[in-house]
Amino acid sequence: MTASRRYSGKTADERRAERRLALLGAALDIWQEQGWAAVTMRGVCARANLTDRYFYESFTNRDELLAVAWEQVRDETLRMVLDAVAAHIDKPALEQLRAALDVVVHHVQEEPARAQILFGDHAGSAVLEQLRRQTVQETTGLLIELARPHLKPDVDGLEFRVNVLLGIGGFVEIMLAWRSGLLDADADTLVEHLTGVGTSLSRMFLKG
Repeated sequence: MTASRRYSGKTADERRAERRLALLGAALDIWQEQGWAAVTMRGVCARANLTDRYFYESFTNRDELLAVAWEQVRDETLRMVLDAVAAHIDKPALEQLRAALDVVVHHVQEEPARAQILFGDHAGSAVLEQLRRQTVQETTGLLIELARPHLKPDVDGLEFRVNVLLGIGGFVEIMLAWRSGLLDADADTLVEHLTGVGTSLSRMFLKG
């Protein structure tokens, strides 16, 4: 059967893509309701009204599904950050940082179930722990590039990277603590404190 043959007006590739999206959507729903550990092949298939056969048509195993779900939410979050920075592109670096912090913190507040995908406890999942570490490093690199036009000419690259990595890693831990109720603060107050920390970490690197 060729991919171009149609059933109900859709090609085989189109139907396969729809099944993949249905499985991914089911995984995200279960994850948001019950946590990543509840995302199982059978549970996802039942939620999507598909058989096991179609699961393996799209994903090698459960870990691959978890990774794809994580990456989708990560990419959505990074797009929010980049859009917030782009809207302040002519502003000083610290105003851009504040805009980025504001959009993420308020997103976590407004969609706590979805936020647990990135800012939840992933202990027990090697693939999610690896993705978290990888995302911290990639986000560090992204922020360094965004900050580059605002840096003093004699900045030590390694020293700056260490400070940015410290900030990103600390931000993730703060989001985890805030989501868990360990930090008693509203979103606006938290953004103020985070901006203050960012200001302290970046003061020696940014142009006046």
